[in-house]
Amino acid sequence: MHELPAGPDAVVLDFSAYESPSAAVLDATIALRDAVDRGELPGVIDLVPSAHTLLVQARPGRGVDELGVRRALRRRRAGVHQGVGRADEILVPVHYDGDDLADVADALGISADEVISLHCSTRWRVQFMGFAPGFGYLVADEPTPHPFDAVGRRAEARTRVPEGAVAIAAGYSAVYPKESPGGWQLLGRTDVRLWDEKADPPALFATGHLVRFVDVRTSGGEWAGTT
Repeated sequence: MHELPAGPDAVVLDFSAYESPSAAVLDATIALRDAVDRGELPGVIDLVPSAHTLLVQARPGRGVDELGVRRALRRRRAGVHQGVGRADEILVPVHYDGDDLADVADALGISADEVISLHCSTRWRVQFMGFAPGFGYLVADEPTPHPFDAVGRRAEARTRVPEGAVAIAAGYSAVYPKESPGGWQLLGRTDVRLWDEKADPPALFATGHLVRFVDVRTSGGEWAGTT
């Protein structure tokens, strides 16, 4: 891990050299969030994870306790704290009728039903939030190569992806919280609201949450909830 200064009151932890950077970022985010919740990093006011990095932001004028950050990460690696954030799984029912479902099946050399089964059987975890309010980048919870890793973005992005579209790209899965442009492969759609300005919190997903997609054909159309 490389520590890169980001002004006087922030530091970027870069996990690019790790064999699985996404898993390392997620693990570090959870460890530091636990430390903040326990009051061990009193100056830290925000943690902003991305695909390979984690920004640790302290209160202006406070500076980052880098020794405290390293200590929290060591404790995590040593297994002192095993919590991984929210333990419940958020269930998201999906109508698997996406425009790219057949293309994804062809790319993987399997049937459309096998693509659906793979997407539903994978336990996904929110690695970080970005792109749009409520948009979570979900990675397979198991830190091993996943078949969807081989499925890239579309050669040409769409100018309009509808709200609720369920998609994959480069090993990630996501649900579009609002209508927007997008270049991911569309597998289906859900009626679940990912972003509601009047809710508390407004985003259904947050870093560390577990997510399970459910085929409405076999679930009876159950609504989003937790197991």
